[in-house]
Amino acid sequence: MLNILVTGCRGRMGQAVTAATSEDEETRVAGSVDLGDSLEDAIANCDAVIDFTLPTFTDELIEACLKSNTALVMGTTGHDDRQLALISDAAKQIPIVHAPNFSVGVNTLFYLTRKTTEILGDGFDLEVIEMHHRHKQDAPSGTARRLAEILADAKGLSYDDDCRHGRHGDVGARTDNEIGVHSMRGGDVVGDHTVVYATDGERIELTHKASSRMTFAKGSVRAAKWLAAQGKKDGLFDMQDVLGLK
Repeated sequence: MLNILVTGCRGRMGQAVTAATSEDEETRVAGSVDLGDSLEDAIANCDAVIDFTLPTFTDELIEACLKSNTALVMGTTGHDDRQLALISDAAKQIPIVHAPNFSVGVNTLFYLTRKTTEILGDGFDLEVIEMHHRHKQDAPSGTARRLAEILADAKGLSYDDDCRHGRHGDVGARTDNEIGVHSMRGGDVVGDHTVVYATDGERIELTHKASSRMTFAKGSVRAAKWLAAQGKKDGLFDMQDVLGLK
């Protein structure tokens, strides 16, 4: 039985992870924390932590995982460069699965986006469109950023230099190397992502729509079980590793 610590247990994703962990016959919720709770006490008897919280909690969480030598599955997005480096350094001592999206469907979308881009080659304009609930704090979503990074990498471009986040005013004609990234927020949308390939005479769209947070929660439990089954002692992985798509 794999003992899981759920962080942000009173939040929407925390509740979904708790349910997914409880429903899986090979895992159990051995601890849970939210604001005001003792992380050090809760992590003591756990094999892995599943975290979908905020970047403001990441430093404390990494420190606790290193101290207790506990595996970490992290779906939190919006980290700055310093925190990404912190996660990477921590992975030299403990196993970490850090992914912008734990949905099997979305990770299939990541795979198909790379393959489609390679097949189509030049001559297609590339756009990424995402929509989430009105409470989401970071934009673009981690998933949209990863999709844009995949497009940039497959085309030999740079995410930082060639992505354009939204358009306003007299921005001029679209450039050949431009990758458009657009974020919409509203209602209770769990997560919609579309990659658009447009050229003269035709358009291809790859779309994934999530209707329940359980798809992400179940994926994160699957990742925790994968780390345990593989006997990982350290290393930085993502959901593509878990699913064998690399």
